[in-house]
Amino acid sequence: MHIATKAVSISIALAVLGGCSTLQSLNPFASKPTPRNPPAALVDFKPSMTVKTAWSVNVGSAGNALFNPALGGDSIYVAAADGTLARLEADTGRQVWRIKAGMPLTAGVGASADTIAVGAAGGVVLAFSADGKQRWKAQASSEILGAPAVAQGLVIVRSIDNRIVAFDADSGTRKWQLQRNAPALALRSAPGIAVDSQSAYVGLPGGRLVSLSLSNGGPRWEVAVGDPRGATELERIADVSGIPLLLGREVCAVAYQGRLGCVDATSGATRWAKEFSSEVGLGADERYVYGADDRGNVSALTRDAGVSVWRNTSLANRRLATPVALGRTVAVGDYQGYMHFLSPEDGALMARVASDGSRVIGTPVVAGSSLIFQTQAGTVAALRAE
Repeated sequence: MHIATKAVSISIALAVLGGCSTLQSLNPFASKPTPRNPPAALVDFKPSMTVKTAWSVNVGSAGNALFNPALGGDSIYVAAADGTLARLEADTGRQVWRIKAGMPLTAGVGASADTIAVGAAGGVVLAFSADGKQRWKAQASSEILGAPAVAQGLVIVRSIDNRIVAFDADSGTRKWQLQRNAPALALRSAPGIAVDSQSAYVGLPGGRLVSLSLSNGGPRWEVAVGDPRGATELERIADVSGIPLLLGREVCAVAYQGRLGCVDATSGATRWAKEFSSEVGLGADERYVYGADDRGNVSALTRDAGVSVWRNTSLANRRLATPVALGRTVAVGDYQGYMHFLSPEDGALMARVASDGSRVIGTPVVAGSSLIFQTQAGTVAALRAE
């Protein structure tokens, strides 16, 4: 296919997924669950642990974007669609500063101890210092939906045309870039980037996970997390979801209409893989990997072999966020802003906390003993188990 024609087809496909109500269940940015699969009613249970809200602030609506709170040092950085960017004390929620970026934001936040980065309208990348001063502005090739990765002196972004670019964190100078082919049809989702000391691990549409050298962007390996299958382009969607999960010498990932599995971080050799379909990322503790599938079921699998330990089905069709391990529990948010706490032993409900009634988005972060999450309406809250 001619490059220009292919670019048009990709744009049309994304627009269809974003605006057609009949495909709502496939679009993680859709505002409501599909009516043909109504969300499960919340069941009554006797809490076996106490979880309280330590602090809560509002940063502003996420709109149709997907934002993640980001931990940098002892601070949490958060952003909103209207251009708001704020630094909060992770322990108390006290606002250190709040600024306007000067343009709408589409992705973020990525943070290190001294650099904060977000994606802005039109594929602009903005970087700020820890005191809220803009450091530089750079231009990517197209819109950015996933949070930039900030590590090892780089700010790395992936735009929706599947171009991966690394900028120098201090100057904004482009260090390297890599262009990957894009499938004819993809979810308007935000597969993320994880970074260790030598490599960036990037989830891509089409079910691919690629490891890139931080020094020059050269591919180290590429593996299939989801193989596109089916007679139609819609059936063949198999996009990597969420941020790849780094677990020591392994990296784990999950794909929509694909698989959940872990590979060797050095070679890409598959450790194990299971059929699984998810629109969000993975969580883990020292024993298990946790996944929330696209039907609202939460599963625990052993880290070493992928053996299924338990599966909680009580949150069916509640459009779950990325599960996160917190102490002796596993937390997962839903489309009504509830955070559910499950036992890592058997998946039983242990506690439930309400927020503002809007969807929990992105990947919550753990800061000390706190779980910090963001909702679509803009609430940023820290929960602590007692």
